[in-house]
Amino acid sequence: MAKTLAHPPNKFLVLLTTTTVQALVTMNVVIPAAIAPEMATMLEVEPAMVGIQIGIAYFGAAALSAMSGTVVRRWGALRASQLALMLSAVGAALMAVPSLSVLAVGAVFCGLGYALTNPPASHLLARVTTPTNRNFLFSIKQTSVPLGGAAAGFMAPPVALSWGPQAPLILGVAVTVAVALAMQPLRWSWDADRDPAHSLKRNPLTEMAIMWHERRLRYYGFVAFCFAAMQLCLTTFTVTMLVTDLGFGLIEAGIILAILQIAGVTGRLWWGWLADRIRDGNAVLLMIALLSVIFALATSALTAQSSHVWVYTLMALFSFGAVGWNGVFMAEIARIAPVDATSKATGAVLVVSFAGILVGPPAFTATHAVLGSYTATFGVFAGVSALGGMYLCWLRRWERRHHAAQ
Repeated sequence: MAKTLAHPPNKFLVLLTTTTVQALVTMNVVIPAAIAPEMATMLEVEPAMVGIQIGIAYFGAAALSAMSGTVVRRWGALRASQLALMLSAVGAALMAVPSLSVLAVGAVFCGLGYALTNPPASHLLARVTTPTNRNFLFSIKQTSVPLGGAAAGFMAPPVALSWGPQAPLILGVAVTVAVALAMQPLRWSWDADRDPAHSLKRNPLTEMAIMWHERRLRYYGFVAFCFAAMQLCLTTFTVTMLVTDLGFGLIEAGIILAILQIAGVTGRLWWGWLADRIRDGNAVLLMIALLSVIFALATSALTAQSSHVWVYTLMALFSFGAVGWNGVFMAEIARIAPVDATSKATGAVLVVSFAGILVGPPAFTATHAVLGSYTATFGVFAGVSALGGMYLCWLRRWERRHHAAQ
């Protein structure tokens, strides 16, 4: 039987650990996009093709996500996080091989690692948060994604230009493995509630049933599909858009990518604080959807003659909205999940989220092939954020009717 912890883990150490884990796993996923032109030269493909690596990575994430709650229950949240880091390290090492097919395999491993970041983090954070700070603390943890992207944006371009495109990936491997080993002393106390007898032989479709039994989880899954698709297209294609459409140099484009990610960190903290302040995560997510639509349309109007100051500002604002949603979203899932099923509910909903990530970049690439312009493609993708906003409106109306009937 699973054990109950008498003393929950330290709140601040949980935040530091879970944030670091997801930041490093995200960094390894984003590095190829941060140096897309250099990777494309190494692989002898068009830069837009590098974006498909993101889709492949999240295919791996989607494949494992439904089972991630089972992994957490069997081995514990800390061990699952260590496994996430090691899978990510294997993936980054494979992506350093100058072969398109090996890159694809490496991307799958990175995706498997990514699948094991949010469910164990939600499992740990659910123990140490309260309704008055849940959104903000979950948002702090979710700053890990843009922080990982910022690390890739600052580190990867200069390292790649100095030592080759494999170098930043190899550096990512070294740091990721080191952190996984450093976490080991926490394992026995943090994983005291694991159930070693819990079988890993589970039908993924059965694990997904939790989402279909709770209407709100299902609706939020559709929202995550749309929001995740927009977020990943923004972080994946910004560098290539800046270099190809707007004439920026690779290092300056990498700096903008890093600024974009920092703006995402700021957005996650702001939106999390706002959601706790007004006690309405759904309303905050609606605001994010609206801003994402506005800034995607503004991006479609950029040209090579656009002021660099305006480009910097617009990309930061775009990220403030489109990358800022995850913390509030994860807190909403923790809020509505059945008791003692936070990691399972998170994993199930994230399957749909990862599907959006899986579909988004390839769909963006296909749309670009028709339009011939990355800026114009962002204009088309404004409709994706708008669709997410529609799902939020439908969910809001349903909740009001449901509460009125009680």
